[in-house]
Amino acid sequence: MTSLDQDLALIRQAAFDAGQMALDYREAGLKVWSKENASPVTDADLAVDFFLKERLLSARPDYGWLSEETADSTDRLSKKRIFVVDPIDGTSAFMRNKPWWCTPIAVVEDGEPVAAAIYAPMLGEMFEATLGGGARLQGRPITASDTLQLEEAELLADARLMEAREWDEPWPHMNFSKRNALAYRMALVAAGAFDAAIAISPKWDWDVCAGSLIAQEAGALVSDHTGQKWRFNRHDPRQTSMICAAPALHPLIIRRTAPIPLTF
Repeated sequence: MTSLDQDLALIRQAAFDAGQMALDYREAGLKVWSKENASPVTDADLAVDFFLKERLLSARPDYGWLSEETADSTDRLSKKRIFVVDPIDGTSAFMRNKPWWCTPIAVVEDGEPVAAAIYAPMLGEMFEATLGGGARLQGRPITASDTLQLEEAELLADARLMEAREWDEPWPHMNFSKRNALAYRMALVAAGAFDAAIAISPKWDWDVCAGSLIAQEAGALVSDHTGQKWRFNRHDPRQTSMICAAPALHPLIIRRTAPIPLTF
């Protein structure tokens, strides 16, 4: 079987090239419409998806495929390895010429991500990881923060959601910031730029798969809001929720979020 380093080299270059393609499309003027769920999509999303599918599956024809912009097929369930791709994560930011979008690509084997790359073209940032090989930004090792308490922690989360609920256990004062792309939020936690990212709603595999490996290889802890570990390439390619946090903060967050009833 192809080595993880070979798979990483393949998806890293593909993510970079896809990002450049997206920039070219936006420079030329985007065509925009809405999906059935009312979320925006552009001609760049579809072109990048087509490019990545051709590039990656021509190099690894025995791998499966799961992408936001490709109709899903159960064929992937029988594959040893699959690619999990979001051509443009953070389309709203991409459309508004804001930098908080990226192209995340992961290789999943037996339900677990084993290689991942996240490229943020406007920031020139390439995050990458292999299972057991650590996480890197621009080729240099990264580590999640060593913050020990939630008080004044830096969080990527919706402040309105966090402050509006009646929580069984109150939260201390925390500092909230926003970044559009879920994958990029997880990469920032991996790099120690933020202490945690919280999203208490279902998330698609392509939004979080690459980020989960990069974050965990950097020492962060990743799970749903009840503390359950994620599994990928299931029949329903969704996760219940996302908690990605510095190791000392993860149990403090789970203690507060676990009682929330969530279903797809």
